Amino acid sequence: MDEKEQSLFEQFPTAFPASVDRSDGVDNPRDRELLTILRNEREKNLSPYAFRTKDSRGRRIEEAPCLVRSPFERDTGRIIYSQAFRRLRHKTQVFFNAKNDHICSRIEHVIYVKYIATTIARALNLNLDLVEAIALGHDLGHAPFGHTGEKVLEDCAKKYDPDFSFRHEFQSLRVVDILEEHSKGRPGGINLSFEVRDGIVSHCGETYSEYKLSPFRDKPTDLILDPKQALRALPATLEGCVVRISDKIAYIGRDIEDARVAGLMEFEDIPEEVKSTLGSTNSQIINTLVGDLIHNSLDKDEICLSSEAGQAMEELLHENVSRIYRSEKIRRYEATVRNSLEGLFEALMAAMADKEKMARSTNLAMEGLCKFISDYPAKEVSDVQIVVDYIAGMTDSYATSSYESIYWV
Repeated sequence: MDEKEQSLFEQFPTAFPASVDRSDGVDNPRDRELLTILRNEREKNLSPYAFRTKDSRGRRIEEAPCLVRSPFERDTGRIIYSQAFRRLRHKTQVFFNAKNDHICSRIEHVIYVKYIATTIARALNLNLDLVEAIALGHDLGHAPFGHTGEKVLEDCAKKYDPDFSFRHEFQSLRVVDILEEHSKGRPGGINLSFEVRDGIVSHCGETYSEYKLSPFRDKPTDLILDPKQALRALPATLEGCVVRISDKIAYIGRDIEDARVAGLMEFEDIPEEVKSTLGSTNSQIINTLVGDLIHNSLDKDEICLSSEAGQAMEELLHENVSRIYRSEKIRRYEATVRNSLEGLFEALMAAMADKEKMARSTNLAMEGLCKFISDYPAKEVSDVQIVVDYIAGMTDSYATSSYESIYWV
């Protein structure tokens, strides 16, 4: 009989004892073993540089495996059902608290990264489940008001603790490890796999000159818990490297589309040498970079662009900095954001000094902070860290409403 005509049990006759009732539809050792075999068989055909699920370093808190889903598929589910993920739809990508439906929000950016990264990973025959989980979780810790909010939060915290550092990459790891809840009362956040956690904390997309990435395969497991080392180190998997470079590809042209709406920049403003290399629309830029990257990364243990494409991408990113991110309009937005977040931070820190008084308050921001403290999953944490975690989890609109509830009479 041809192998394709054989049943699964005939293809793997030694996997199960004869006494097992093969018609049993509930979770049982037979089903679990068979599904594991099938997954391993599929992954045998991946690139030799792809990460195999069976090689995962596992979760911080050991759990029984899911019957149907791989560990990375399970991580994807936990990410997209988290509150932090839902709030991304009301967080800034570049333009603050935008009322225009055509301006990119943080969750749209995440979806773009996921699409681009899985396109690349599929072409390179990498582990799609791992890529998807990293991509969907990479920005969970972003503060309201984008990178401006991130910088203001760090500045506020440093007034109380000069050694305090806030980076959205590490905050994203903090969200999945501590702040989000999977099971009521159980510590450990949503308890993701090491490879997903590593990809999340190592995803930095703001290193403009970087267009050749080799995975840090021997990365010590505990290194990702050290903020300074974690943010400098490359991902431990090739899949993590794919997400890291896809982050840049996703926003480089999309930010120009938003800048057109805001009257800051047109695609015609892109330098001619960059347009001749990458194209003159967002879709052309993405297609060029993705195609170039796939061509130069096939059958290699690295993710890389050609020197020509990589240098053109770097030049365009710097063009975006000067024309968009440092524009007068963005600076005006930033001044408003700084005033709001500084005022909110100082008011909440003052409230932390008298928690009984705060508990009696009917103010929106104080009530929210009280609830946040009552549900806070970590012990022996400074007031600064609690306030940072609270504000970092806010949407643009909720941060604005909280500030107004305190200062508007």
